[in-house]
Amino acid sequence: MSSQKGNVARSRPQRHQNTFSFKNDKFDKSVQTKKINAKLHDGVCQRCKEVLEWRVKYSKYKPLSKPKKCVKCLQKTVKDSYHIMCRPCACELEVCAKCGKKEDIVTLFNKEPEKTENTENNVRSKYRRSCSKNEEKSDEDLDFDIDLDDSEDDNQTSE
Repeated sequence: MSSQKGNVARSRPQRHQNTFSFKNDKFDKSVQTKKINAKLHDGVCQRCKEVLEWRVKYSKYKPLSKPKKCVKCLQKTVKDSYHIMCRPCACELEVCAKCGKKEDIVTLFNKEPEKTENTENNVRSKYRRSCSKNEEKSDEDLDFDIDLDDSEDDNQTSE
């Protein structure tokens, strides 16, 4: 038995070997899973980044439902799961936002939060919608004018 005390050498190979790798979105194709898979882990050291990527890969990553308290500024500003510091504190102190050690940060925090991209997209889509509505209204106005002109022409020819 492999768990027997003092038995360090195994004489046989692993009994059940995986033929294909685990896919975290095979059966769960929800929006939340897609967001988790697309999340960029920035402001953390190499080891913490690997840990977070492992959690995402094997469906162990759980996003925060509400912000946590930062250990430096003591405000509820930590919006990333498994982090102990908020983005401004981690940037200011140049430490890993997850473990708090002064390691080499793999990818620095983005200066612009992700929400700005979403708001820009929303503004663009709202602008597109309003433009299309205005075009439809102008088309309707033109059609309406044409209908009036046609009816006047019909009235004149009948007289």
